Amino acid sequence: MSLKGTNQEFGRPYNRRIVLETIRQHGPIERAGIAQRVGLTVQTVANIIRELEELGLVSGERTHRKSRGSPPMSLTLNPQGAYAIGVNVTPRGIEAALVDLAGTIVAAQRLDMSPPHPEESFRAISKLVNGFRAKTDGRMILGIGLAMPGPFDIDKMSFVGPTTLESWRGVAVAQRLSEITGLPAFVDGDTLAAALGESLYGVGRSVGDFYFLYFAVGLGGSMVRNGEPMRGIYGNAGEIGHVPMVPDGQPCSCGNKGCLERYVSLEAYQRRTPVIGQAAWIKEAAPLLRNAIVAIENLFDPETVVIGGLMDDELLCELAAAAEPLPTSVADRKQRTAPRIMRSASGQDAVLRGAASLAFSGALQPRLGQADGGDKDPLFARSRVA
Repeated sequence: MSLKGTNQEFGRPYNRRIVLETIRQHGPIERAGIAQRVGLTVQTVANIIRELEELGLVSGERTHRKSRGSPPMSLTLNPQGAYAIGVNVTPRGIEAALVDLAGTIVAAQRLDMSPPHPEESFRAISKLVNGFRAKTDGRMILGIGLAMPGPFDIDKMSFVGPTTLESWRGVAVAQRLSEITGLPAFVDGDTLAAALGESLYGVGRSVGDFYFLYFAVGLGGSMVRNGEPMRGIYGNAGEIGHVPMVPDGQPCSCGNKGCLERYVSLEAYQRRTPVIGQAAWIKEAAPLLRNAIVAIENLFDPETVVIGGLMDDELLCELAAAAEPLPTSVADRKQRTAPRIMRSASGQDAVLRGAASLAFSGALQPRLGQADGGDKDPLFARSRVA
């Protein structure tokens, strides 16, 4: 979203959120840089920064300056100023993490639940959240983000088959999550959350446009442009796992045959290796992965294709190596500055950090016209140490 301040009456809470989110996305950053980005005066930004520093949400240090005069203050979020919780629910269980404002995982826990039924999962998540609260030193938890496998709202594909959460159809996930935790709740697809995590804390720090190929129980992908994952009109962009790749191939739960994730995914690996062995599975899967990468390159023209997810790192590296050499595509250029395939820099933590970022972004999202109408913003009212 475009982060722009406002001069409207009662706009102060809105502007505080704008400034805080700008620092989160672009810090370290100076006051003048914030003012330029959000369209407020430097003095207005300075006043807001003073409030945020008093609340312990922002910290700064003087940057080195060779010329005369006081050097400007470079501002960042105080990592321990507030927290969010990221949760990833898969057909194999639940992972959850307490994440600080810098994206660092402070604490994490995994629960093996196969399959995880909704009410049992919500009770388990509630206990995890209570445990995480004890680790915040009284600082507030801004919200909770939950990542789950898609696609969503497609009768023949959503909550159908071994790579999805089959018993979760019709569950008001965000509402139930908020009810059992008392926190603002935000829900999105695991592929998008992982791509967001990689964009904020991994390869995305040095590569602006990349395609994240996410190996979960199933297989998904997300194109990231200028730091933002592409959602598609209904939020289902990137369902590459359901692209038919093998003519008259294995039946897929979606009703098609030969879908990519039937051959290249964690579910495929765990289903096939007891029958044919790991080496044979890599030999079987690598050509399909190779074709998928070339298709991604020709469709999206990314700087690189990043591979990561829940699959074991060593296995993923072997699979990627077996996919080399890659055929010619629009990415096959001499002027390349990044390899055509890169490993995720965030590893298996990308989805949890991305899920927590859903909560950070959702909680900090600027809102005009606060319900109380005045300068009272419940977010900042709750930001002080208890």
